[in-house]
Amino acid sequence: MVNPRRHPAAHHPGSAPADAGNGNTAEPSWPLTTWQGWQRFATTDPPAPPRPGEAPRSTEERLAYHSAFVTIRTPALSQLAAQVRTLMILGRHQQTTARPSLIVTGPAAAGKTTALLNVGRSCHLAHARKNPAPPGSDHAATPVAYVLVPPGATAKTLITEFARYLGIPTTTRMTQTQITDAVCHTYTAAGVQLVLIDEIHRLNPRTTTGAQTADLIKDLTERLPATFVYAGINVTDTPLFTGTRGAQLAGRATLIDCGPLPARHGTREPFRDVITDIENALDLHQHKPGTLPRHAPYLHQRTAGRIGSLTRLIRQAAITAIHDGTERITKAALDAVRLDHLAETHHRPRTRTR
Repeated sequence: MVNPRRHPAAHHPGSAPADAGNGNTAEPSWPLTTWQGWQRFATTDPPAPPRPGEAPRSTEERLAYHSAFVTIRTPALSQLAAQVRTLMILGRHQQTTARPSLIVTGPAAAGKTTALLNVGRSCHLAHARKNPAPPGSDHAATPVAYVLVPPGATAKTLITEFARYLGIPTTTRMTQTQITDAVCHTYTAAGVQLVLIDEIHRLNPRTTTGAQTADLIKDLTERLPATFVYAGINVTDTPLFTGTRGAQLAGRATLIDCGPLPARHGTREPFRDVITDIENALDLHQHKPGTLPRHAPYLHQRTAGRIGSLTRLIRQAAITAIHDGTERITKAALDAVRLDHLAETHHRPRTRTR
């Protein structure tokens, strides 16, 4: 059995990679599914809209800003943040069974991953504020793990993704049990409190490998002192909630629906509210406030209420407005933008010819 204590890198996820001294001084671009990438994402200040009285940004700065853009707070994001805080407290001292978990579901381009990452960043920063590293210490807090379910996942490929996140060395000769033991030991020692698993819809417990992978996740939820949050496309329509394993997951997980925003909800207009928030965050010199909310019916029909499609549409129009010098977004400018195929199919359905 592998003893992770033999591998210092597994206990120091913020340390430099083994080949850092090879003369290549370029800073590596770590993905979010590694600790280095997550640490950079969580501790880098998110984009901020222009402030009154602030010096105008350059064209390149404004283009970069609309590319990254701010995180728009939707009702689902607020609900997820509140639920995560509550469940982390609820399961903090639970020892005998798996802690309660959350599943973020919804159609494509509904903002599921954005919500997941935003909540993870908030948890990371809150933990760092409460538990600052000792002066002179290189040990960064490790409260959050972010893992993607790989395509065609097996139990071994998924647990290897968990190991890769914290830099736990693995070899092809290691068994799934050995890697799992190393992951559970290292994650517990590192103090991981929140585990985010994205693309959960890729699992199919009806297949042999899918069932084994689902069993692995169940095992991890019982062995790790952490709250698990999953995200996937329309998970209630997948085999994930079927059979004995599906019943176990459904009995432990709270569902957060990141579905399309309705144009109206009682007396409220949540979609128009989100449009207003997006417009207020734009950095355009000639755009007139209130223009985009007036086009709320058109924008809802154009994007089917999907927050991902909406933000992409407005950001693309803003970038075009900067490039062509108009510095404002009009309905004509919005209509000229080609969106993702899903949104375009909804907006401009094909007519069948006989």
